Amino acid sequence: MMKTQEARKRETGSRGSSSPSRESRKAAGARLMKEKKVPAGKAPRAKHAGLPKIFVLDTNVLLHDYKALYKFQENDIVIPLVDLEEIDHFKKGQDQINFNAREIMRSLDKLVGKGLFNEKISLGRGLGKLSVVMGKGLTQAMKEAAMEDIPDHRILAVALDLQQENPGRQVILVTKDINLRMKAKVMGLPAEDYLNDKTPDEEEIFRRRLGTVRVEDAVIARFYQQQEGVAPRLLKVKPVANEYFELQGPSSRLQVFYDSLSRNVVRVDSLTVAGISPRNEEQACALDALMRPNIQLVALTGVAGTGKTLLALAAALAQAPLYKQVLLSRPVIPLQSQDMGFLPGDVNEKLGPYMLPLYDNLAVIKNKTRISPKEYGQIEEMQKSGSFQITPLAYIRGRSLSDTFFIIDEAQNLTPHEVKTIITRAGEGTKLVFTGDIHQIDSPYLDARSNGLSYLCDRMAGQELFASVNLVKGERSALAEAAGRLL
Repeated sequence: MMKTQEARKRETGSRGSSSPSRESRKAAGARLMKEKKVPAGKAPRAKHAGLPKIFVLDTNVLLHDYKALYKFQENDIVIPLVDLEEIDHFKKGQDQINFNAREIMRSLDKLVGKGLFNEKISLGRGLGKLSVVMGKGLTQAMKEAAMEDIPDHRILAVALDLQQENPGRQVILVTKDINLRMKAKVMGLPAEDYLNDKTPDEEEIFRRRLGTVRVEDAVIARFYQQQEGVAPRLLKVKPVANEYFELQGPSSRLQVFYDSLSRNVVRVDSLTVAGISPRNEEQACALDALMRPNIQLVALTGVAGTGKTLLALAAALAQAPLYKQVLLSRPVIPLQSQDMGFLPGDVNEKLGPYMLPLYDNLAVIKNKTRISPKEYGQIEEMQKSGSFQITPLAYIRGRSLSDTFFIIDEAQNLTPHEVKTIITRAGEGTKLVFTGDIHQIDSPYLDARSNGLSYLCDRMAGQELFASVNLVKGERSALAEAAGRLL
């Protein structure tokens, strides 16, 4: 049935017009102010406006970063008592997580002093307050929904209790466990990942780099005529220190490098070191960075089979006379955390299976390349004398590494703090090389944006001692490249 004009007007008035007049909006606003008893000229405040948030920290946040307590600005921090119980299980051992467990307990002990945790403790000027909460246990509803009384559910119960006790403040659970975040959101509780050490995503990082720069063929020809290179202003670019990028003309292209010493863009030449020659432009850039003495910190990223570890090892052996020792290491993390159990033998025999990829790359250099008998003998002698070692990262803390070429493989499985710990071990004359694939992470609490390798590339970009190269094309085999691209 057709509606009358009067009926349509009444219906529009009850629902509100899609474009109400200014007078009607003012009248509605005035009524709202009167109902809420808000003084004229002031908008109603949001529910949590102006009040510090309450962040409830999961155990994995504290074990990931023992300084996390001081990274939430003016907001309050709550640690469930069950966190301390879980941390207690990690206090013994030599790994980074064990060190973090001991450090967080020392920090809490120092903060509380002779006081008690039943009162909120100030974290310092400009920061919020800290409290440790016992919790009331799981409610009947949670017992029926969660079905199991585990530490994660007790942490969640503490956060839900705080949400009820503080209706005027926003309570947020912070955890690196994505499953616990989902459970919290199902129960109406905001939950976040620990974002303090998160890096930008790949797209954002790529936008920061020059990548490919379009030029005329005459500009590229100039690089072959002038050994000293070309000033960046002539290319109309502003590269950061030690940045590699490509010049592409109508019929030619060239890989170039911004030298932070000469302040010129120079040509990248193809080098052959320890019998290894680059198979593509990216590998040529990687070898260039590895062989430059003024670059003391190098990060090589890329998918499996791109030659990261092989290139780093070849550069180390080629420059061995310049260093007292060459060290190779990698985190001891089995694939998908499937531990092989107790292994027989001494520490070297126990760690041997985890270090096999490094031995494989050494075998490639010794047996399958154009290495000379003299170079082969030098490698054998270095291994016997101890100047060439493959060692676990667990023993790096407390050491001071001078005149050392140090390769850290599979660095994507390190936390940002672990990367910092390794770099701060470097003494005079030491060069550090981190290699890894940020898409092949075996640690359960790290991802492509929070791992140590990504953190290193993001924070050190533009420093005159640092260079990074991303390898894209696989050179291990056609099968390996297809698997890395398609599977």
